[in-house]
Amino acid sequence: MLIDESHQDVETKIGGGHPMRIFLFHPVIASHPRARFPGVVLFSEIYQVTGPVARFARQIASHGYIVAAPSSYHEFTGPAPLAYDGPGTAAGNEWKVQKTLAAYDEDAQLTIDALVALPTCTGRIGATGMCLGGHLAFRAAASSDDRVAAAVCYFATDLHARSLGKGRRDDSLDRAGDVAGELLMIWGKRDGHVPAAGRDLVRKTLQEAGVLFSWLEVAGAQHAFIRDELSKGRYDAALSGVCFAMLLELFDRVLKIDLGGGAASGAGDGALGGDDGGGGGGGGGGGRVALGADDGDQLAC
Repeated sequence: MLIDESHQDVETKIGGGHPMRIFLFHPVIASHPRARFPGVVLFSEIYQVTGPVARFARQIASHGYIVAAPSSYHEFTGPAPLAYDGPGTAAGNEWKVQKTLAAYDEDAQLTIDALVALPTCTGRIGATGMCLGGHLAFRAAASSDDRVAAAVCYFATDLHARSLGKGRRDDSLDRAGDVAGELLMIWGKRDGHVPAAGRDLVRKTLQEAGVLFSWLEVAGAQHAFIRDELSKGRYDAALSGVCFAMLLELFDRVLKIDLGGGAASGAGDGALGGDDGGGGGGGGGGGRVALGADDGDQLAC
């Protein structure tokens, strides 16, 4: 599926009121110009929307989802990505714990608002992200804004340690009982940012809270194993493909595509199976999903 890329700058109120850029990746079906799609919030790692994050967004969008990737550090810098180097890592780690939890939550809400305001969005929302973004995807799924129906959290850092945000005392894991949708939690067993005891704590908390979730711990996988650029030898394309298939299984099952009526005049066949008559396909009803990104502990990502 082809993709149209753009961005929106939205006003914020918390953290100085600096505008936040949201990068949009929109699928296009030429034979169905009125097609409507679910939305996915993609939260980035500590380096903002980098090349690997944008490629991940395009990959999701090409399967029929409008992807919105917010710039996380608009209080401190512009929307340009930070470099995958020492200074970039230091800045990302510093801003990660200077930003307030309320500001993170406002960013998530504004990004969801931007998606559902699009006439081409069905209003069904999901979330995903890696590292910091994985934590933010979890937090979005566990918020009082119950529009997120499904979230895929890749190696969600800081979650086990409750150390995200200003003061390093987040309540994300305490909100597990508020998760209304379905989660997919993905980890690497060799991730130095989230040790085995931390993963066990997250899993136990989700079980005790009665959350509907799937859990994958990959033997041999390290932190940032899905990042295809400057990952210090940790990128695993085969494992990344397996995890992406699991992401699509969850999103396709919980979220739906609405092709918006019949095919355009003179259009050919084969556009996602034709008209779904207003939201058919996929079990589980309408839902929401959320996305996120990089390293929770003070290790270089």
